[in-house]
Amino acid sequence: MEAEPQQPVEQSVSLQDCMKLLKGERDEQRLAGLLLVTKFCKSDDLVSLRAIYDAVGPRFLDRLLRTGLGKGVVSSGCSENRDAYLQLSVTVLSAFCRVSEIASSEEMVSKIPMIIEVMSKESGLAVLEECYEFLYLVSAASKDGLTALYESGGMKLLAHQMSTLPDGSHLMELAMKLVQLILRKLSQGIIENDHLSELSVIVAAIARQFALLQNAMKFEALHLLSAIFSSEFSISLHDAFRVIQNENWSNHIRDGVAAILQNRVAPAEKFEALILAESMVSIMGEGWLICQIKLPNVQDPIPADRCLLLVLESSRVEVAVLLNELAYSKYEASKSSSSTAETIISKQQKVTIVFSLVEKIIKLISNIGETEGNLFIGHLINESTFTKVIKGLNETIDVVLEYLQDAKEHALKRGNDLLASVRLVGSYLAETPIACEDKINELLGFMLSVEGEDESSPFYSVCFLLPMLCQMTMKIEGCKLLASSGGYKAVVDCLIKLIGQNKHGVEDNGCIFLACDTIMNFLLKREQFRFPEDESTFLNLLKALALWTENTNDLSVVMMASSICALVFDLTSEDALLNHTDFSSSCLDILSRLITRSLASWGQHMSDVAKEEMDLLEIVTAGYSRWANRFPQIRKAVER
Repeated sequence: MEAEPQQPVEQSVSLQDCMKLLKGERDEQRLAGLLLVTKFCKSDDLVSLRAIYDAVGPRFLDRLLRTGLGKGVVSSGCSENRDAYLQLSVTVLSAFCRVSEIASSEEMVSKIPMIIEVMSKESGLAVLEECYEFLYLVSAASKDGLTALYESGGMKLLAHQMSTLPDGSHLMELAMKLVQLILRKLSQGIIENDHLSELSVIVAAIARQFALLQNAMKFEALHLLSAIFSSEFSISLHDAFRVIQNENWSNHIRDGVAAILQNRVAPAEKFEALILAESMVSIMGEGWLICQIKLPNVQDPIPADRCLLLVLESSRVEVAVLLNELAYSKYEASKSSSSTAETIISKQQKVTIVFSLVEKIIKLISNIGETEGNLFIGHLINESTFTKVIKGLNETIDVVLEYLQDAKEHALKRGNDLLASVRLVGSYLAETPIACEDKINELLGFMLSVEGEDESSPFYSVCFLLPMLCQMTMKIEGCKLLASSGGYKAVVDCLIKLIGQNKHGVEDNGCIFLACDTIMNFLLKREQFRFPEDESTFLNLLKALALWTENTNDLSVVMMASSICALVFDLTSEDALLNHTDFSSSCLDILSRLITRSLASWGQHMSDVAKEEMDLLEIVTAGYSRWANRFPQIRKAVER
């Protein structure tokens, strides 16, 4: 191209003068016309932009871009002004794409790979900004544009460049908008493993904006991060996030979350900050909540426990608000309201997030000082903070118990929100079994009867309460409550299901042994309270224990099962068992071998494992001495 440098344009230049040049036969005329366009045509004058685009035509624009890339020539083939041609080409293309019909055209979509190529090379910020403008306008205008951006390596480009863009710049804003568009593609399941690491790098760049900026872009970063962390592919991103080389990214998110939660912002934006907090604790661990916070324009150091207290207080408020709204929607809102079901589902999903956060704070407090790795965190939480956290947790659990009380009064036992409520209560009471004692006494039977939406009978609710029940039944009062509420049946049924799952390859020995310990505590203290006469429940338990131990060599399983059997045998006799039509002699044979195996572990040459189970062995031995005469088949097997 051999166009001469243009003289300053007089204000008298009209659109018609420009159009004459654009419709000229020579490339030099068209170039001059485009240069005039960049001087006088306003970016919001869409009518003029459309007319100019039609006059110059897409073919010339394509040749101009290729010439700037060194892939073609507009006129005589000279390339000495290639940079100028590239600048002009990108400038006019981004301007034309302000007209949506042009942006969505096949001609513009086809240029996305070339624009990305321009961006991947060394270019000034002016060219780069117009390239980002072009990509955003074309990608936003049509699905084809968005697909082209994704398939042309848009993710890779953004991951490479975003960390180098100026903080708070228009360039960064456009890059974030492109990320938002690409997330639409990812939300449709179109994601490859290599994009996980790219997205994690992008998150690190956005996190920096979230922490440092104090303008509208801070909230744009919040919305974008919240969308990423609450998306359906966020779980698969967790591993990629854990190995991000930029170690400041998690600190940036904590700083941003603290800034949002401690200021007056819209409730929706506070909730998005809680979404980020929950995700970060899931990725980084509970210790993420306790660390130094650095906020822009704040000179004095902010206490390391500030984020923990802010998250807990915000979660407490959200729990109170959401559960109150859920209760109204369920029990008082008009049944004819078409939005009620959708509203309930939406609020239930939000409750799950804040419950998860509260549960993680419970775990943080309970783990302080237990291991060497938590000593540092323990030093950061002083007695005053600890007291504030306990107070906040107590208030939160009180609200949840009131919600369960409402459900009980309305005879409503099914719902994932109710199940999540039971789980949260169980998590807290496992650490402080004496908390909320009066309310627990009133609600225990109901909580053990709660079912999730997909359950045919209570199971998970019992599993969630087992740690609490195990501790509670160490005392007579707890056993009395389990008997009077009928809770012992729920625990036995839960153990039977757990054993069934275990036999089918779903191992959960932690829950199994908690259920066993609870039942054993209950049976050991049976003479100190009014023990229920319930043969069928304990008959089913014996059959399950036979199933559990039939083919196992695990001595801990053998000893646990045999000690429970020894205690149940105190309640019955061999003849009484065999008189039941659903209790077979083969089941008694298995139990006979079980008792024999456990007693055989006693002796001078006891293994180390057997020594660890001495307390259980003593239960079996003492039980055998009490009921051996009532179980001749078992006595015969033992004496053989």
